[in-house]
Formats: sequence, C-alpha cells, structure tokens
Amino acid sequence: MKQLKELAQATTVAKWIGPTEVEIFALVADSRKAVSDTAFIAVKGTKVDAHDFIPQVIAQGCKCIVAEKEVEVPHDVTLLVVLSSSKALGELAHAFYDFPSRDLTLVGITGTNGKTTTTTLLHKLYTQLGFKTGLISTVVNLIGEEKIPSTHTTPDPIALNALLADMVNEGCSHCFMEVSSHAVDQHRIAGLEFKGAAFTNITHDHLDYHGTFKAYIEAKKGFFDGLKKGAFALVNVDDKNGLVMVQNTKAKIATYAMKSHADFMVKVLENSFSGLLLTINGTELWTRLIGDFNAYNLATVFGISQLLGEDKTEVLTVLSKLESVDGRFQFTRSTAGITAIVDYAHTPDALENVLKTIENIRTRNEQVITVVGCGGDRDALKRPEMASIACEMSDKVILTSDNPRTEDPQSILSQMEAGVGAHQTMKVLSILDREQAIKTAVALAQPEDIILIAGKGHEKYQEINGVKHPFDDFEIVENYFTKLNK
Repeated sequence: MKQLKELAQATTVAKWIGPTEVEIFALVADSRKAVSDTAFIAVKGTKVDAHDFIPQVIAQGCKCIVAEKEVEVPHDVTLLVVLSSSKALGELAHAFYDFPSRDLTLVGITGTNGKTTTTTLLHKLYTQLGFKTGLISTVVNLIGEEKIPSTHTTPDPIALNALLADMVNEGCSHCFMEVSSHAVDQHRIAGLEFKGAAFTNITHDHLDYHGTFKAYIEAKKGFFDGLKKGAFALVNVDDKNGLVMVQNTKAKIATYAMKSHADFMVKVLENSFSGLLLTINGTELWTRLIGDFNAYNLATVFGISQLLGEDKTEVLTVLSKLESVDGRFQFTRSTAGITAIVDYAHTPDALENVLKTIENIRTRNEQVITVVGCGGDRDALKRPEMASIACEMSDKVILTSDNPRTEDPQSILSQMEAGVGAHQTMKVLSILDREQAIKTAVALAQPEDIILIAGKGHEKYQEINGVKHPFDDFEIVENYFTKLNK
C-alpha cells in the first residue's frame, strides 16, 4: 500500500483534481485490471489510446486516474493530469517499488547487435566474481541463477520495477539489462537510476517503428542523455555514431574499439572454431568465444568491469573461461564433420558479421550454406539486403521463413528474392517451410561444409498468425545430424 501523495512526488503533476488522501495497492496500465485501490495510468500506445477506457475503469471501481488530458470524473475519483503518461508510469512505478535501482549497481546495454551477449557475459562474470547478480535480457531474466521468463527485451515499467525490487529483496548487488530503442522511446526506463550505460553499435533496424534511421539513433541517444553525472557512458568508437550517443550526456565518457584509439583496446590475434586469441589493453587472452563481434562484446564487458572498479587480472581470468550464449554463434558438428552454426543474426549488419567470421575461419576447401529468413511485421527494407549479403558471402543460400507473424510468408520471401542478383540465382533455393529448409541444407552439405542457420537464434518457437509453435533451430539441425549419422 502506498499513499498517492507520496508517489506523486516522483513525477510532475500539472493538475490534481479530486481527493488527495488516496491509498494505492497497485499501479495498472491495463484497463482490464483497473479496479478499486488501483491507480490506472492511461498511456497512448501505438495502436490503442488508453484514455478511451477511462469511463470503463471508473465503472469498474477505479478511484485514481493518471492521464495526459483533463477529463470529467466523479467527485470521489482522483485525476492527476501529467505531460506524459508513459513517463509518469515509469516514475510512479519506480517510486511504488521503493526506488529499487538505487539499491543496485544497474548497468544498461543498448545497440542494434550484441546486447544479449554482453549482458549475459556480464551476469556470468559478476556471478563468478562472487556477486549475486540480476539479468534482464531478450532470452531470459535472472535473479542470481533463478530464471524468470522474458517476454520483451525491456519489460514494461511496472514489471521492470517489480523485477528490480525482487532482485534487491533477494540480495542482488548488480543488475545488467538490455535497453531497447523501444524502451527508451516509450519511457519504460523512466525514473531508473543507472550507474552506467554502454553502446555496442547501430545499424538499420526497427524502422517499422521509428520511421527513420535518424529517429532510431535519437532513441538510442536518449538513453545517454538521461544519465546522471555520477554514471559512466561507454561507447564503441569504431561505430561512427558512437560519439554521437554521448554528445549531451552528463556521465563520464569512456571508449572502446578494435580499429580506433580508445580507453579499452581489443586486438584479435587468432580466430578459429576453438575460440579467440586476443589482447585487451595489451594483455593476451584466450577465450572460447568466436568472431570479431565477440571480441567487441568482450571489450565492452572488460571496459564496464574496469569502470566499476574490478580487478583486471581476476576479470580476464574469468573471461577466458566463459562460453558462448545460446543462439549466438552456437555450433554443433556431425560425425561426418559438417558444422552447423545457429545465430540470432536478424539484421543485415549482424548477418554480415557472422558470415565474415565464418570467412575468417574457413579453409576455402568447403562450402558455406546459409539458411536465412526475415521476420514479419518488421522493417521490410532489410529483406532484399539480407538476401543479397547471404548470396555474396555464401556458396549456397536457402531463403525461408523466420517468424512471419501476421504477414504472408510467401510475400516476405518474394521481397527477399528481390535482393538476389541475376548471376546468383543458380545457388539460391526458396523453401517456405523452415524445417524443410534446414533439412535440405543438411542434405546438400558435404563433410567439412559449414551451415549457417540465421535469424532466430535462441528462440524456441515460430510465430505464425499470432500463434507461437514450438520450433528450435539448434534442436532441429542436431536431429537431422543424428539421422545422418545412422
């Protein structure tokens, strides 16, 4: 139970209408959950404006409304008028759960690619260093080692603050979380106090939501604009937008890079399916992770650990023992010597990075067979580009479905096919059924060939017309390898 007067101090209230002595037992943004003793925050969504449901929630017995406009309410109902309901929701949720971020070393990771791997590696590192640590990621949320299902890259403000409060109550000292551009734009992180933030990279993605690449950059930048003076902002300066992120930040700026001068420098010495040999700030390190993109991820993790004051030698010792994250360059081999790699690469840049990594490792005596699709209800501009990259960097390509969601899978496939050059058609197959596409790739592969299955990574489902069907790329390819071995 919370007093509304106390909660309201956490946000800016333009106008207070109605009773002031109000007790709140829960905050809700879902009109169906708005009943007596709850505060309903009316947020304008991308498809629905919750202000339209204010009469309904009042009829349900709700006595407290937070809205962006003044509406007529009964004399026994309290209405708080705010400039931004979504921002107020975040700030009120933080206050309702007793400001949990203040009791944690909370670090956020943003960028198009690398967020999940970086946050997961940070969780593993800090756990090995002896801290009880929280994780908020696309794949899973963790309180220590306890798994909490993940539904969004960054949860809604109420779920997010409840999760952070649980971490505090369970004795966590640190939390590492992915911060998506949607989360920044929709104020899901409003009110949170971050000890630090890191930027991995930015490439074309989510333009279905943001509209333009400039708006996408501005959303990411907004995270750093909101950091306080005592926090740190770590950015990848090999990305041309790295320093753009920190143009207006109050935080202490630090940098990392492979190709540019930076505070934290990483250099790859050897790259193989066994792992990476690299140097970080001049110290040699062998790691089981693979690929230049993981070298960047390790540089991010190392940089954050140093900005948080951890011992360099201890950190590097733990990093040398860490293994890859599910669905991120996760590979398996058949007894015939065929290698299959499952990766979440669902953007042009990510797909190119994975194929570059394979190119750096391969002997040139084998084929690279790429199985790739594009998700429905997402940025359509990247579809032909991803097909083009796959064709340019693979010996054979199978275009297939990813998560069609509510779109026609054949239409998505046709848009991908537009990126296939006339000289490349002979090495391209289009197979709508994803499992059949994986089966075909295995059938086409010869000993020592490399199969890349891109786009879904860790996901254990395929979403078609709003229904999530069980589907696991890694499990499917291993099953076909087993049949092949018999």
